[in-house]
Amino acid sequence: MNRLPLTVAFASPERTPLFRAGPIGHALTVGLALIVLLSSAALALADDWSVAALMAELAQHKTGTAHFVETRYLAVLDAPLVSSGELSFSAPDKFVKSTLRPKPERLELDGDTVQIDRGRQHLSVELGEHPELGALVESIRATLNGDRQVLEQNYAVTLSGTRQKWVLGLVPRDARVLAVISRVTLSGSGGLLGLVEYQQADGDRSVMAIDNVGGQ
Repeated sequence: MNRLPLTVAFASPERTPLFRAGPIGHALTVGLALIVLLSSAALALADDWSVAALMAELAQHKTGTAHFVETRYLAVLDAPLVSSGELSFSAPDKFVKSTLRPKPERLELDGDTVQIDRGRQHLSVELGEHPELGALVESIRATLNGDRQVLEQNYAVTLSGTRQKWVLGLVPRDARVLAVISRVTLSGSGGLLGLVEYQQADGDRSVMAIDNVGGQ
């Protein structure tokens, strides 16, 4: 890149100088140089933020508890459905979602078994018998575990933003899953997950906001 001579910045035969060369001009020049250097350093740090770096941060949290508010937008309804409750996670493979409002419901993932309790109803599902459900489960479990390999087996993964405010995009690789869920978007800060959004292929979507309470 060609640079303008300092005489253009400090003075020109046809115009009054913006400022005169000397101690003040030197200080301004040094200040501008420092700004450029600091900006370059910040960009370099931003470039270091990668999927691998995010997974490493997430993997540091072995357990966690949180409150959640889930909003579901369904085409057949005029207003969204809102539910809330508590989440808990214990690495590597136990996850519990306890819905408290508007109606109690408990979903527990332990290994490859999902159990759902809703009132008097009880349902037990083996993920190995339902690969589509398994892929959806892994979008959360593998992210919380910081397991990049499992994520990339099931999804095309993209990452944007910074360490303080990142967005992880997951597009299912399996056509059967893609026919149900077109995209999963997760966002957070550092090693904490703050939002999960499922975009369904039929246009419906759900957004879960997570307020982390504690963990290790």
